[in-house]
Amino acid sequence: MYAVIRIRGTANLRKEIEGTLHMLRLNKPNHCIIIPQTDTNKGMLKKAKDYITWGEIDDKTLEELVTKRAKISHTKKIDQKNAKTIIEKIKKGKLKESDIKPVFQLSPPKQGFERKGIKKTFRQGGALGYRKDKINTLLKKML
Repeated sequence: MYAVIRIRGTANLRKEIEGTLHMLRLNKPNHCIIIPQTDTNKGMLKKAKDYITWGEIDDKTLEELVTKRAKISHTKKIDQKNAKTIIEKIKKGKLKESDIKPVFQLSPPKQGFERKGIKKTFRQGGALGYRKDKINTLLKKML
């Protein structure tokens, strides 16, 4: 599964990329979603690569994300009893059946993004694009 985080805002955003981000439900910076690794999703991620970062999420980080940031409604958080069943449903790819909101609202990362900022790719030392399993360290900084 991929964890996808929107990094940049809406200034100078082309309509086709705005539509792709809307389909991914990433409407604001520092929002995160969990999606399966399919060809369709990979194509959307590559199209919006200049505004998001993504990578493979591990089980420990997924548990932290769900217990700290998952919400059932606009303000109601989940309790610890339901967290394990929700995590199992997410791992099986049944996020819609878990009854939580699909978007996790995160805070900006502690100690900032990478050294070169939010306009460079991860390979160049920035924050954008595909980052494999390094997404887990960014997520922990944002929780």
